Amino acid sequence: MKIRLASDLSYDSIVDGPGLRMVVWTQGCIHNCYGCHNPETHKLDGGIIVDTDNIIKEINKLKLQKGITLSGGEPFLQTKALSIIAKQAKNNNMDVWCYTGFKFEQLVDKSNPLYFDNINLLKNIDVLVDDKFNFDKKNLELIFRGSSNQRIIDVQRSLNNKIVVLKHEYMEAEMNIAR
Repeated sequence: MKIRLASDLSYDSIVDGPGLRMVVWTQGCIHNCYGCHNPETHKLDGGIIVDTDNIIKEINKLKLQKGITLSGGEPFLQTKALSIIAKQAKNNNMDVWCYTGFKFEQLVDKSNPLYFDNINLLKNIDVLVDDKFNFDKKNLELIFRGSSNQRIIDVQRSLNNKIVVLKHEYMEAEMNIAR
C-alpha cells in the first residue's frame, strides 16, 4: 500500500514522545492551524509517495528506538496505510504515539463516515495528542504538545472506557517543570 509522506523518516527524535523514536511525517493537512511548525506538510498533493512495505522494513531494523510517532500533516487522512505501519510497530513491541488536529471524540464518533478506519488505526496507538494547535494557547513549558488545549490521551484505556483518559504522568511532569 502507498502512503504520502512529507519527508524521509526521522530515526532519532526525542521530542515526539518519550525515548528515542522514529517519526513518520505524513503529508496533507486540512486544519491549517495558525503558527503550525510544519506548514510545508499541508498540501494534500505534496511530499513523496512511499510503499508501506519500505517503512515496515525500516521499523524491523530499529534497535535503539522505544517507539514510533505518527505526525504530519494529519495522520488521520491516511488511516489505512498508517494502520499497517502502526500494527507492525506494535508487533515489534514498540509503543505508538500519534499527533492529530482532530479531537478524540470526533475520531470515535460513530456518525463519522471514517469511523471504522479511525478505529482500526486507534487500536494500534498507545498515546494520542489531539486537537488543533492553538497559537493563543502556545506554551513552551508543555511536554510533547504545543498548546494547552491539546490533550495527551491513553488511547487503549479511552477506547475501553468509552471516555477520554489522560496520561497524567505527562501533565504532572509539566507541573514540575513550571515550578
